[in-house]
Parts: sequence; structure tokens; C-alpha cells
Amino acid sequence: MPPIPPITQFLMLACTAIFCLQQILPIARWFALFPVASSLFLPWQPLTYAFLHGDMLHLFFNMLGLWMFGAELEVMWGRKRYLSFLAIGAIFGAITFMVATALPGMGANSLVGASGSIYALLMAAAMYFPDRTIMPLFPPIPMKMKVFVAVFGAISLVLGLAGGLGSLAHLGGMIGGFLTIRYWRGQAPFNRRR
Repeated sequence: MPPIPPITQFLMLACTAIFCLQQILPIARWFALFPVASSLFLPWQPLTYAFLHGDMLHLFFNMLGLWMFGAELEVMWGRKRYLSFLAIGAIFGAITFMVATALPGMGANSLVGASGSIYALLMAAAMYFPDRTIMPLFPPIPMKMKVFVAVFGAISLVLGLAGGLGSLAHLGGMIGGFLTIRYWRGQAPFNRRR
């Protein structure tokens, strides 16, 4: 496992501290992402929701993913690009959630969690290291990074179509990560940089 570089370490500590704060104060009322049509929606929520988590297991797996997939990318990209990438993943996840909740019959209470950013990191890892073999916790079967990400993307798609709007936010993060890296590389649908 890679060492924890500064931004990843800060975000892991911040999310853990905010989770502890959630246990004693009702901060989700202001910082979770609510549907746009809701009277509880506030303009900063498409970013702040990523710092809140639903329970200890949710927090644990998101922070594990941040460490496993984010640490190496932070070192490779540098702090500024890494932070931008995480923010883009969170925003794409938020946009997906907001669009889905605006559709008829797709109501939801709120969204919390860094999963949009984590799924963007998964996509980045698959794009930079597609043939790297990893051993996931579930299932404990060695697989190539590109296969791992495809499986997780397919699971999110199935769960999203079954009404799990949080899973649609995962897909939004993956799409945001994919488009961002294509943009940085100057690949279609973006013009090649000179």
C-alpha cells in the first residue's frame, strides 16, 4: 500500500472529523445534498455533501478507496490537479443526483458521501494502470484494474436503474473522471492541445 501523501491524509482526517461531528450536531441539514426542488437545497451542497457519510462502514470504505487509489495519483499529478480532480468527481456525482431527482417519480431525501470522487479515482486508476493486478476485499479475487472498475461500474448501473440514486452518483463521478482525463490528454471529444 502506498504511503499517505498530504492532501489524501488531510481529506481522510477531515472526513473522519466531520463524521464525528455529525454524531453530535445536525450538520447534514445544511451540508448534505438535497434535491434542487427541495426547500432544503443550498448552493454549496454539490461540494459539501462529499465530506459527510451515512455510517461508519460508508466512511471506512470511502477512506480506504481514497488511500488505495488516490495516494499514487496525488503523487503523480501534484496537489492542485489532484484536488481539482476530486472536486470534479464530486460535482459530477452531484449533478447526476440532481438530474435524477428532478425526474418524475425519482424522489430522494438527500445524498452524502465521497463516493463520486472515489469512483472518479477508480476510473483514473483504470485509465492510467489498466493492466495492474489488484486484490479487492470483496470479492477477494485477483483482477486487472480495468476489470475491477468495469465490474463496479456495472454494479452501480444496475443498482441505479433499480432506484438507488446514490449509485447513479457513483456513475456520475466515473463519467466526470473519464471526461477530465480525456480533456487533460487532449482526446476526443475535446480538441487536442498544442
